[in-house]
Amino acid sequence: VQLQASGGGLVQAGGSLRLSCAASGGIASLDTMGWYRQAPGKQRELVAIITSGGSTNYAEAVKGRFAISRDNAKNTVYLQMSSLKPEDTAVYYCNVRTVTYLHYWGQGTQVTVSS
Repeated sequence: VQLQASGGGLVQAGGSLRLSCAASGGIASLDTMGWYRQAPGKQRELVAIITSGGSTNYAEAVKGRFAISRDNAKNTVYLQMSSLKPEDTAVYYCNVRTVTYLHYWGQGTQVTVSS
């Protein structure tokens, strides 16, 4: 499975961005799709995940501000980020888990929120 993420950039606090991650190869085995982030000097952390059935789970820090969705026809997962804060600054990675519990990571996309 290959993952191609896009949509990061520089935005002012309070602004919005939408990240996309398209999967290819082995897509018939995709189960959960999600987003993680890693800020400088910090460990990678879960942001949001969505199951094949559409159930979602969010980190407390982003609840009410971020929304994860997926388009199974396009094998793509999205992360709509609103009301962005400087502490959301990080490299965002998409992740997929297959039905055989293998994990794959995208290349990461930088999100920078200025105050």
